[in-house]
Amino acid sequence: MKKYKSVAAYLQSFPEWEVTLRLLQRIVLENSDVTETFKWNIPVYTVNGKNVLGLAAFKTHVGLWFFQGALLKDKANVLINAQEGKTQAMRHWKFYKDDEIPIDLVKLYVDEAVQHQKEGNVVAMKKSAVLELPELFKNAFKANSTLKEAFAALSNYKQKAYVEYIETAKRQTTREKRLEKIIPMILAGNGLNDKYR
Repeated sequence: MKKYKSVAAYLQSFPEWEVTLRLLQRIVLENSDVTETFKWNIPVYTVNGKNVLGLAAFKTHVGLWFFQGALLKDKANVLINAQEGKTQAMRHWKFYKDDEIPIDLVKLYVDEAVQHQKEGNVVAMKKSAVLELPELFKNAFKANSTLKEAFAALSNYKQKAYVEYIETAKRQTTREKRLEKIIPMILAGNGLNDKYR
């Protein structure tokens, strides 16, 4: 994946989507409470330092991501949950090549998302019942009780992120390398994605 150094570099790197990206950027920045930043290799828009929106170009579409999108009324029924059953808060709106951007409607969604952030509204996360640990974790915990205790002390969200990180690796050798990498992070009480928060 190509790494970009700034929002400007990101937007210029997608000539086929640049007009759409710049229009969406302009609509978002019309809200005076929004600050433009660059995180996770995409433009991200914050309010008081909290993530509200993200903007990303893909092969077939441009996506406007709402970090607390599940709170939005979505009267136009345009928001999608990218990972049904996994993602609880985030929703995105896809714009395709021939779509005409409904400027006023996008502005309404942006303004509503900003208002939720200003009021401190967040999606109440539902905890899944039981977290099924991969064998690799179980074996590591048998060999290292300190690691087991450190993992148990993490929030459910952080535990799930680590489990998914291991389970999404297709090869056993990759799983083992990933486990090696995360052991010091678990022992330090850190989540997999803490450095991005």
